[in-house]
Amino acid sequence: MSKPTEYNRFVFPVNHSALSKVNRWLRSGQEWLFPPVCTLCGSQGEKGRDLCRGCAGDLPVVEVACLRCGAPLPMVGVCGRCQRRPPAFDRAEAICHYRPPLDALIKRLKFNGDLHLARLLGELMADRLNGSLSMLPDVIVPVPLHIKRLRERGFNQALELARPIARRLGVALDWRHVVRLRATEPQSDLPAKQRSRNIRGAFAVEQGFTAGRVAIVDDVMTTGHTANELAATLRRAGVVDISVWVCARAVFGR
Repeated sequence: MSKPTEYNRFVFPVNHSALSKVNRWLRSGQEWLFPPVCTLCGSQGEKGRDLCRGCAGDLPVVEVACLRCGAPLPMVGVCGRCQRRPPAFDRAEAICHYRPPLDALIKRLKFNGDLHLARLLGELMADRLNGSLSMLPDVIVPVPLHIKRLRERGFNQALELARPIARRLGVALDWRHVVRLRATEPQSDLPAKQRSRNIRGAFAVEQGFTAGRVAIVDDVMTTGHTANELAATLRRAGVVDISVWVCARAVFGR
């Protein structure tokens, strides 16, 4: 057996400070060559994002919501629905109401395949979460798509939103161990009473999943049945603390 070469016996230390500087220079160069353009009005973007200050100020940010399900409320507290029947998750947070102009961005991402919007919306979610979280989860789980829907759409919008959030918060992203067992009907096409039945038993947690604290990520929450079913599935797998993070909170019927 031949002796190892000299260079194989050395371990070269990684200078993280230098790498950080290089990354900043690369980002600055990219912004200089390709300046960000606001995806809503076409003016110059801000903070390296495709959103200007004016349009950012027009986003329908959620100011006051139910501490449990994230539904809009006139004052801080727990809504009557959650008091009567608490959801399987512990808390939910949405950055915006599902209203213009944010609803148009989500539709463009979800139905037109404008994937660059996932980075923008995910970073906006990360901004909000970074300032409000008292404790980080062990892992982030995007709401899974069934393989049939994934092939049709070509991507999972929940996963694309979760990527920049996981990067920004420094939390692991797990999109392999939680799966959708069947291709359910789109929840948005169904009346409220059928949504719970449609999603029941739709998810499963595969072997190897060991997280105790989990954050579920999705684009929009309306009745909350999807998040609740996924949370209940995670509970049965041993998860003890579950948050739900969504880009927008809608009110059913509006």
